[in-house]
This record gives sequence, structure tokens and C-alpha cells, in this order.
Amino acid sequence: MEEVNELLELAMLYDFYGELLKEHNKQIFEDYILNDLSLSEIADAEGITRQGVHDVVKRCSKQLRDYEEKLHLVEKFNKTKECVEKINALLGYSYDTGNLDFVKEARGLTEELLDWL
Repeated sequence: MEEVNELLELAMLYDFYGELLKEHNKQIFEDYILNDLSLSEIADAEGITRQGVHDVVKRCSKQLRDYEEKLHLVEKFNKTKECVEKINALLGYSYDTGNLDFVKEARGLTEELLDWL
């Protein structure tokens, strides 16, 4: 399960920062993480060793994590998504029940989100 979580994390980081990688490294990383190709398959296609592929994947993973550490775009995205989901639920409850207290709570979340961004 830990390996799956790491792959999901790397895929998300790639979505945000992948364009910052060198084109050659980007293709290798994509093939390994997103296309689920083996090190051997990629090595054969790229004309390099399995160790070379492994090194590129590790280097790219570190670069992507470093970008997130500095920019926090994934963290901001996840927090924004979480707040919007809560706001949506609160507004739905307000609509269903006619209780405006839910709208007040949703407004508080929007203010919190705007302050955080």
C-alpha cells in the first residue's frame, strides 16, 4: 500500500511540476511512473542501462519533491479542494433544510480559504 501511495504522490507532483523536467528525463519518468513500464523495457527503448533508468527516476522524484517543498502548489490544491468540497456540502444542506446557519459556516470557510491563499 505504501508503494501505491508513493506512486500517487509522484503522479500528482508530476502533474504540477512535470513540465519543469528535462524532456528526456520527463519521458523516462512518465514511462516508469505513469505508463507502468519496467526499468528493462524503458532501458531497451532508450538505449541505456536499467541502472541509468533507475537513476533518472530517482533524480526526477527528488526534483519534483524539491519543487513542492519550495512552492507548495500540491498542498494548496489539496487544501482548496477540501474546502470547496466542504462548502459544497454545507450549501447543499442549507438548500435541503432551509437553514441559513450552513451558509454562514460556508462563508467562514471561504474567508479562511481566501486568507490562506
